[in-house]
Amino acid sequence: MSEANKSTGFFSHLKNDLPASVVVFFVALPLCLGIALASGAPLFSGIIAGVVGGIVVGLLSNSSLGVSGPAAGLTVIVLSSIEQLGTFEAFLLAVVIAGIFQIILGVLKAGIIGYYFPSSVIKGMLTAIGVIIILKQIPHAFGYDADYEGDLSFLQADGENSFSELVAMLDAVSPGAIFISLISMAILLLWDIVLSKKHQFFKLIQGPLVAVVIGIVYQIMMSNMFPELAIEEKHLVSVPVADNVTQFLGQFRSPDFGMIMNSQIWIVALTIAIVASLESLLSVEATDNLDPHKRVTDTNRELIAQGSGNLVSGLIGGLPVTQVIIRSTVNIQSGGKTKASAVIHGVFLLICVAVIPYVLNMIPLAVLASVLLVVGFKLVNPDNIKALYKKGWGQFLPFAFTVVGVVMTDLLMGILMGLSVSIVIILRRSLQNSHFLNMENHEGNNHIKMTLAEEVYFMNKGAILSELNKVPDNSQLTIDMSRSVSIDYDVLEIINNFKETAKSKNISLTVIEGNPKQKGEDKKPVKKLLQETA
Repeated sequence: MSEANKSTGFFSHLKNDLPASVVVFFVALPLCLGIALASGAPLFSGIIAGVVGGIVVGLLSNSSLGVSGPAAGLTVIVLSSIEQLGTFEAFLLAVVIAGIFQIILGVLKAGIIGYYFPSSVIKGMLTAIGVIIILKQIPHAFGYDADYEGDLSFLQADGENSFSELVAMLDAVSPGAIFISLISMAILLLWDIVLSKKHQFFKLIQGPLVAVVIGIVYQIMMSNMFPELAIEEKHLVSVPVADNVTQFLGQFRSPDFGMIMNSQIWIVALTIAIVASLESLLSVEATDNLDPHKRVTDTNRELIAQGSGNLVSGLIGGLPVTQVIIRSTVNIQSGGKTKASAVIHGVFLLICVAVIPYVLNMIPLAVLASVLLVVGFKLVNPDNIKALYKKGWGQFLPFAFTVVGVVMTDLLMGILMGLSVSIVIILRRSLQNSHFLNMENHEGNNHIKMTLAEEVYFMNKGAILSELNKVPDNSQLTIDMSRSVSIDYDVLEIINNFKETAKSKNISLTVIEGNPKQKGEDKKPVKKLLQETA
């Protein structure tokens, strides 16, 4: 039994989960704010979603390492929905209803959909996410923050794309941001490559935490001593600051239940439920794939947990939540062992935003960009790509199409591209494996035996017809269907039609039927179907 499964207590791996939760917290903070900004929603709604995703979803889900929160993949839907519905409160009602839809999907066991994504596609998604993180975080590391943190789409809200942004940033670099990025990267690499292997202390105090502290100290010192090297406020984390408890609580919102009969509310809710569920299931598969202990998440329970999270988030003024691969990956790479790390990160978000927002607002985005760059480089693992290539084109092509699709479009479109290639490969293999042909030559006579596979579908009829047309004149042909469990009506029709062709070509045809229980597509016995098609 793996170390992570030896004890099941919530705090059984606190020495691993606590440091990991701190790193996830620092990464999640700007992502929550950036996604809220891009969604046209109040900034605090992103924080609420992060807190709910950590605490509520974290407690209900049995995903050991998955971390939930507001998702970049929903920003366009959220933005257009708020504009369409007219008010943010009306949109919150749609989020509540979306959560109820997801809970129903979980109860109906729709989570099984998550198991139908091929491993090569999931690995392609992870590699693509790594490439995107690198492309998107380089501008932030240079102090160019025109695009929001957490954006995963190729076409950006600032009018650029993932590649053109790298050129645009050259006209507006920040010396202070570059300097602190290099310092942070040096700290992270030193911690990861050297110090973490020297002593347990360097695993307890994570490199990203040290980099963040150094970034805050740098900003304080430079602001007082060398203002020209200080980082501008627009390049820092920007948490909403409340002056008192009443003002803080005033940032929470309630849904407008008076809009419950508006049909647009239900359409938006269904859209959010479907997209959020798909993104969560994809992230679950990817997170389980990265889990060192290879634990398997109950996807039906995950849908119920995500639905409960959206229900709560919508009730108190938060954005929709999904399981998010970037935060989950950071959790894994930071040494998280159980779901306690996700829950604790949510607690940190709530407490720190309420108590020390001024301190959080001194964190340079360039420092957090350095943290994410390390995450991205680890996801783009050349050894994994080589290993997949060696497994053959059947594995590598879906992987490659997924990588290109996700990087050049968005997550769901890229997954669809990879999945489509996988289906084409499966269909091609099915065509090739529909039958086995054996040809013998006895005293100048051709003896040919065609043995059909266990399952023969309509898509196989082209391959079978092609082989039948190649049978030479004056041959003896045997079509053996005895091993077939199910044969499509279209295939039986081809075989019956060939009987006339066989006569004209002087081919002696013998058909070996299966047992009486053998069925065609419409559940009739094969023998009866052969008679009907004659």
